[in-house]
Amino acid sequence: MYLATSFKKLPPIYISSIVFITITIMLLPFIYLFLRVYDANFEVFDIFFSISYLYIILRSLLLMILVSLITLLLALPLAWINVRTLLPFSNVWAVLLSLPLVIPTYVGAYIYSSILGPKGVLQDVLSFFFGIDTLPDIHGLLGATLVLSLLSFPYLFLILKSSISNIDSTLIESSRLLGYGQFKTFLKIILPQLKPSVIAGTLFVSLYTLSDFGAVSLMRYNTLTWAIYQQYQSIIDRSIISLISLVLVLIAILIIFIESRFRNKSRYYKIGTGTSPKFKKTDLGIWKIPVFIILGSVVFLSLILPLGGLLYWLIRGLFSGEELLFVWKLIYNSLFISILTSIFTVFLSICMAIFLVRYNFILNRYMEIISLAGYVLPGVIVAISLVYFGINFVGVIYQTKTLLIIACIILAFPVALGNSKAVILQINPEIEDSAKLLSKNFLSVIIFILIPMMKSGLIMSLSLVFLLTMKELPATLILGPLGFETLATSIWSSASEAYFARAAAPALSIVILSLFPLILLMKAEDKAEMI
Repeated sequence: MYLATSFKKLPPIYISSIVFITITIMLLPFIYLFLRVYDANFEVFDIFFSISYLYIILRSLLLMILVSLITLLLALPLAWINVRTLLPFSNVWAVLLSLPLVIPTYVGAYIYSSILGPKGVLQDVLSFFFGIDTLPDIHGLLGATLVLSLLSFPYLFLILKSSISNIDSTLIESSRLLGYGQFKTFLKIILPQLKPSVIAGTLFVSLYTLSDFGAVSLMRYNTLTWAIYQQYQSIIDRSIISLISLVLVLIAILIIFIESRFRNKSRYYKIGTGTSPKFKKTDLGIWKIPVFIILGSVVFLSLILPLGGLLYWLIRGLFSGEELLFVWKLIYNSLFISILTSIFTVFLSICMAIFLVRYNFILNRYMEIISLAGYVLPGVIVAISLVYFGINFVGVIYQTKTLLIIACIILAFPVALGNSKAVILQINPEIEDSAKLLSKNFLSVIIFILIPMMKSGLIMSLSLVFLLTMKELPATLILGPLGFETLATSIWSSASEAYFARAAAPALSIVILSLFPLILLMKAEDKAEMI
């Protein structure tokens, strides 16, 4: 981290004020949890330590482990094949394997349930042609694992794709010259270089799975997040919710701690100038057909099947007289929340990143940990905590869109901060010092020098925050004003009552709206890899 050599020893008051407000917002959910636990009576603790809640914790951990392993087993070979082999139409495959990102887990859950579940489309087809009247129930652990794995692996795929492109090929060539085969070279040379990306990507998928609400609720698999929402809906004393939430937070913190220990002990550097010679791609030969079958199967299950299911239910709904005009209001509401959240989140992340990178304070490390609240706190917990503060301290914003936007900022902030911080770390502070010598004030340097140089990273941040907010469900369900519906809440309410045709139009809308930021994200990543 750079020392505070730029401009002044202390940051400008407006940067410090924005950072202070940001940290205060991030602390609110943690404060709420500890206040509730502190006020809890012994009866609540007796209920919490019952065998039923231990069972829910174990179910959550089992789902997290299964999804993390499956996504890694999918993403690593797919990314390697896409980057390091002579795969025909590799760019097309890369896009197809990334597109499941635009499908929210609750959309995937209701589609897989309506197609593969009992009394679903597949059973109707099998019954018509083969007389098969029953299929195994997909709901539960099987369905939740299937949905979360197929719709989460693109996160890890994109991370590994970038890392594989930057592997130092000279080390691979040296290994081959020393007589090591392809498999041993992969284990000894390639895998260690990919280790940081594998750990970081798996961490994200683990936390994403742990905090998921939509898929587990529609697949009726009782995890910690689903239990928290059920308790919120059914009881007045919410101390038990705080205890469950703290368990979820502690699990997430433990995962982050383990990841940081692995990351801190791992150091992999390139030798020489820092650029690798262009690597020679492997010819697939006789493996071309099996590879195409594997790629086609993954694309079919993760993309074509859910999109085809949406089109099926949309057409069926139109023929049944389903009204589609209401979707326009839902689109407006979703865009309004997503765009405002993206702008404010990225703005706050720039200020925080400047503070953390350019000014070396003892508290910086703790402030950065607090900024990760969105990683360790699911939307359900964030929303409940803001309800408490909204009712008791700032009633003027309770039941308004402002409170919902604050919740979305908390949840998306770690993603934006990670991008902003990474970009600022790559900018030489001497450039800013030179601007200062030319009588440029701090604000001018930020606007005319830092932000233009951060353009690629900011586009990535805006795109990711938009995608996350567009798909956000539990915070919108709890904090949305009376009568305020988004595409996400409309899908969930319709699908949870098995009105699949009614959910099809908003589900397709959310997929289409998410395509544009995904395209921007992929273009920004390509530019970042070229630098």
